Amino acid sequence: MRGKAAPKRNLAPDAKYGSVLVAKLVNYVMESGKKSIARGIVYDAFDIIAEETKADPLEVFDTAIKNVTPAVEVKSKRVGGANYQVPMPVRGDRRYALAYRWILVAARGKKGRPMCEKLAEELIAASKNEGDAVKKKLDVQRMAEANRAFAHLAR
Repeated sequence: MRGKAAPKRNLAPDAKYGSVLVAKLVNYVMESGKKSIARGIVYDAFDIIAEETKADPLEVFDTAIKNVTPAVEVKSKRVGGANYQVPMPVRGDRRYALAYRWILVAARGKKGRPMCEKLAEELIAASKNEGDAVKKKLDVQRMAEANRAFAHLAR
């Protein structure tokens, strides 16, 4: 690795909810630098969540993120000509990055409706420990559990 690591930038909380996690979600939803559109999608999704669940959308969002964040993942490691899937604990920032990514991939995978509806549906499902994003987390954990025998290869 050449040079210095890029400095960690602090993200300003979003205007409507005052949450850094929501601002991060807006940034992940954003495509081609169109932040106002991404903000509209996220806020519309939160409005749909408030309508359907009759609960605070921030709480639903927080529980959804908690339910999707992984504790362990597998990384490929080459040892003597063979590739092993080695289970490793996931560090802090990467946990949230994976959670956001899995939620958005699951939401974008549904077809035929506006993105705000798909995102709201996925967040509600994730808050109930259901849905594709939670399924992805469980698959990753199952894979790590199956390859526990190679944990001694982790450094």
